[in-house]
Amino acid sequence: MKANFADLWNLVDPYVTDANLELVELEFGREPEGFVLRLYIDVQRSDGPTDLENSAGVDGTEPRRHVGHEDCERVSRDVSAALDVSQTITHAYRLEVSSPGIERPLRREVDFQRFKGQRAKVRTHNAVDGRRNFSGMLQGANDGILLIDCDGLECRVPIADIAKAHLLPDWAEEFRKSEARSGVKHDRSAS
Repeated sequence: MKANFADLWNLVDPYVTDANLELVELEFGREPEGFVLRLYIDVQRSDGPTDLENSAGVDGTEPRRHVGHEDCERVSRDVSAALDVSQTITHAYRLEVSSPGIERPLRREVDFQRFKGQRAKVRTHNAVDGRRNFSGMLQGANDGILLIDCDGLECRVPIADIAKAHLLPDWAEEFRKSEARSGVKHDRSAS
């Protein structure tokens, strides 16, 4: 029996939610070392800023909790047990659980709306207005359509046609946040 993506998502999501976390992305497939089920989890969505938007209290507010090793261990343990009982995957596989990282995957309409104003890279299954790759500033999403500004051109991309999408990090901003947290200036000049 082949594992169905929707079946896996529906099986895994309640265990992630029960841990007060959000299932951001799920990947399942064969890799050189065998089958891998990879889960990306994040702090549950609230009306406040995200970890990415308010990292380490740089703006003077209390920092939000980040996904920690303990979170990944709990989700891994709970999901592994649920998968064993369900027998949704009938062959050997490796389970990996981690935070989404700085290049956070984007999947649902709410994700594109949540990160409005940030840069992202989007690839579609089929050409949209003659192109499959879009890179630019997220302008929001509504009624199944993503709006993304690609160098001054507003592109309308059907979310159902998106193969892969993720945030593009602003490295200058990341260095600034790192310096603010540590108090150490990083020398980024060429030698």
